[in-house]
Amino acid sequence: QVQLVESGGGLVQAGGSLRLSCTASGRTFSNNYMGWFRQAPEKEREFVAGISWSGVNTYSADSVKGRFAVSRDTAKKTMYLQMNSLKPEDTAAYYCAARLATSVARRIDDYTYWGQGTQVTVSS
Repeated sequence: QVQLVESGGGLVQAGGSLRLSCTASGRTFSNNYMGWFRQAPEKEREFVAGISWSGVNTYSADSVKGRFAVSRDTAKKTMYLQMNSLKPEDTAAYYCAARLATSVARRIDDYTYWGQGTQVTVSS
């Protein structure tokens, strides 16, 4: 079993920055692809960014390209989401997730393990 714990959410003004962290524990990962998702009130959960185990291959949704950057520290079993130039429309609960596979995936159903989420609120 794998546990994922997010941290780093909070309240920030538009134009500000936050860095989210997702730390894994439990079963040892091996080449798992990981991703960040978000869900705003009354909206569906959507893919934000993903990263391969090595950290070499990353993928971001068009809505956050150029503003958000995903990275990971395999030694610390931690994935990060650096969010810059935040906008009110970025307000959502942010979740990290892990696949059992190594390939890129953007669908919720492609991910097996999920964290409990961390709230990000961007004020205008």
